[in-house]
Amino acid sequence: MFKVISLLKARADISRAAFIDYYETRHAPLVLELMPNILAYRRNYVAAEGSIAFDLAPPFDYDSVTEIWFHDRAAYDEALAVLMSPANAARLAADEEQFLDRSKTRLIVVDERASALVAD
Repeated sequence: MFKVISLLKARADISRAAFIDYYETRHAPLVLELMPNILAYRRNYVAAEGSIAFDLAPPFDYDSVTEIWFHDRAAYDEALAVLMSPANAARLAADEEQFLDRSKTRLIVVDERASALVAD
């Protein structure tokens, strides 16, 4: 499988609750409509309580860690090409302007590794 992670920051003028509500009810359905080949799409909302940032670490500058899986790199490339077509890119940008600080968006291709937990 092939995975990308997106780090997203809410606009400064909207609450956490409004950010999550918009993402879940408007943006996530749009992404699923516009991007073919998605196998899994998880939105992880950063919670300050229990989170740890070491003394010299910069403050968290994102509100969602989003994970999207594709079958392989070719499926991702195809989905990205569809998403970045002029009409779809315009729809996505207009939607993101409603709740994101787009200047802080990051999309990261990752090489995911997992270890199985062994039960006693």
